[in-house]
Amino acid sequence: MSGYRVPFADAETEFTEKRSRFITNLYRVESEAEARAKIEEIRKRHYDARHHCWCYLIQNGGVVRYSDDGEPQGTAGQPMLNVFQRQEVTNVCCVVTRYFGGVLLGAGGLSRAYGRGAKEGLDAAGTAWVSLWTLWDVPCPYPLLERLKLEIAAQGGVLRDADYGAEVTLHTAFSREGAEAFAARLTELSAGQGTMIPAGEEYLPGPKELLFSGETEPKER
Repeated sequence: MSGYRVPFADAETEFTEKRSRFITNLYRVESEAEARAKIEEIRKRHYDARHHCWCYLIQNGGVVRYSDDGEPQGTAGQPMLNVFQRQEVTNVCCVVTRYFGGVLLGAGGLSRAYGRGAKEGLDAAGTAWVSLWTLWDVPCPYPLLERLKLEIAAQGGVLRDADYGAEVTLHTAFSREGAEAFAARLTELSAGQGTMIPAGEEYLPGPKELLFSGETEPKER
């Protein structure tokens, strides 16, 4: 498996169509149980709404589920699901809650509205590409701590945690290319004294993508 696309963040969006209020809640989830829990959470939060239409896709096991929740068959869950399938996004749970405004939208209007809800939610959340990252423990003297934090970010890495003792041990994750670039900078900044200790591999999301193109946001330096 080379990787897969997931929501970058959770998101909530809202719009009104012919007096009906549509509220989208979108989450990145790792299991079907987590997706179900999110759906129930929204049902309780908006207990007075008429419909809570939803869909979710889970990478592990290829799980795909959706519900029209009382709307005409095929007008809600499937149009929502289509948004994520077109963009090849998985590990996502999306709930579009509708407060009925008294005006019927018809099958076409409903399909467009629920599809719009899913798309606007995904646009707000953004996406990230999950791939295999290498994990490294980096011993760091206190005088270099802030500088190395900046360098980790500059090379597209993630500082996951740190242990503080006589010196600091930084627990980091990098793409393979990022690890090589950081190793070069570490050697330079530590006058050849710095080391990176391998700590395994893990599938992790990368930076936020732009416009589903695979391009990522500029790194802060």
